[in-house]
Amino acid sequence: MNVWQVLGMGKGESRVLAQNKKASHEYFIEETVEAGIVLQGTEIKAIRRGKVNIQDAFARVENGEAFVYNMHISQYEQGNRYNHDPLRTRKLLMHQKEINKLGPLADKTGYALIPLKIYIKNGFAKVLVGLGRGKKMYDKRESLKKQTAQREMARAFRDHQKM
Repeated sequence: MNVWQVLGMGKGESRVLAQNKKASHEYFIEETVEAGIVLQGTEIKAIRRGKVNIQDAFARVENGEAFVYNMHISQYEQGNRYNHDPLRTRKLLMHQKEINKLGPLADKTGYALIPLKIYIKNGFAKVLVGLGRGKKMYDKRESLKKQTAQREMARAFRDHQKM
């Protein structure tokens, strides 16, 4: 029995390590793409421990390649001199067709490429990148009202079921 079976995960299943919850509040996510990350040194060890933060991260397409900026991967405690720079720019591994599709869309005014999740899939670190269109203040208030209404309906339904 290996470690993943003990944790209740099969070989093909994935484990979410970081999630950008602020992104759904700030943007309408129109499209998502799974991408790999080019890592160096002890970065994968820090990611596996969940020492990653993508709250302020964003992605860009430059010269036909996709890069992620401001993704903070903390230094690995046992890494000594082989540790990495926590905020370095990291290349995203995507098919050229996906890059050619998302690049021009992300360059439009009001659109951005946002990392939504970081997870381990089949032993590799993956990033779910979304094409987001910025919300206006009234859109944010409207989505908050919808969430509150759904939460109250679910609570009322649950309370009604208990009776």
